[in-house]
Amino acid sequence: MEFKPLSFLLITSLVLATSCRAGDGPSRFAVALSPTPVLNTPDFAAVFGGRDGKTLHTDKCGQIRAMEFVALPETAFRIEAAIPAGDHAIYRVSTADYPYPSASGYFVDSRFVKETASEPPPRPRRLPPRETIIARLRSATGTRYVWGGNVRRGVAEILCLYPPPAGLDPATLERWQLAGLDCSGLLYEATDGWTPRNTSALVASGRGVPIAGLGAADIVRRARPLDLIVWQGHVLIVIDRNQVIESHLDCGEKGDGGVRVRPLAGVIGDLLATRVPLDTYGEAGAHGRKGFVIRRLFPEESGTR
Repeated sequence: MEFKPLSFLLITSLVLATSCRAGDGPSRFAVALSPTPVLNTPDFAAVFGGRDGKTLHTDKCGQIRAMEFVALPETAFRIEAAIPAGDHAIYRVSTADYPYPSASGYFVDSRFVKETASEPPPRPRRLPPRETIIARLRSATGTRYVWGGNVRRGVAEILCLYPPPAGLDPATLERWQLAGLDCSGLLYEATDGWTPRNTSALVASGRGVPIAGLGAADIVRRARPLDLIVWQGHVLIVIDRNQVIESHLDCGEKGDGGVRVRPLAGVIGDLLATRVPLDTYGEAGAHGRKGFVIRRLFPEESGTR
């Protein structure tokens, strides 16, 4: 996805807004017209601007914890409720693209979606070629870590719908438009949204690689490109026989963290100091220690090792 001039985005946003006035009443369904931020709060204005219109609502690590993910174009939503918000509405929604329980619910700004009277088909899912996925992962190196981020260039329309103050520093401006990737978002972007969006689903996706009871060298030998080293809370992706890639959060003085490549053997060695290798993630509690699994989501190809 490439940035478009703000003048173009403003015109597009105004056109979208005229088609979804709060007074029109919501249809039962909607489809994302562009990358669409999904929050766990209906108060978009408080997140992007706050009371003074100038403050981004972040935690002590600079992350917008109200962010869940960025729905890709053509994502289908069921509209559960509509909350008037001036000349538009905030919709409480559910979607098969993000089927995770939530006490607070999930919300989208109506200006990002098109309402439909009938249920739309699911978003098309096409798995890119293996080489394409790996190339995309590598090209993301150095991208900022953003909680809930799965579009590295961000959502530029936010700058028009919820304008930041003039003179904002570049780092905060990037955060404002959600430019960056979290750990599962790195994989989600590289696969065009083919993979599950959360690690809670990734730990049981695909086929498990047997690693229980093995030492570091044996685990490394069993790993294949695009295998996932995962536990609930984080995922690393094997990109070749020697390396993994991840997006990590660094809440210290070094910055926000982000996408980095690390040695596969070093990662496995570090993990074995604190976690147990498991064949099935559900076995973690039986060991009384934290665990990790390796999941093979992608078909194996000859000559990959």
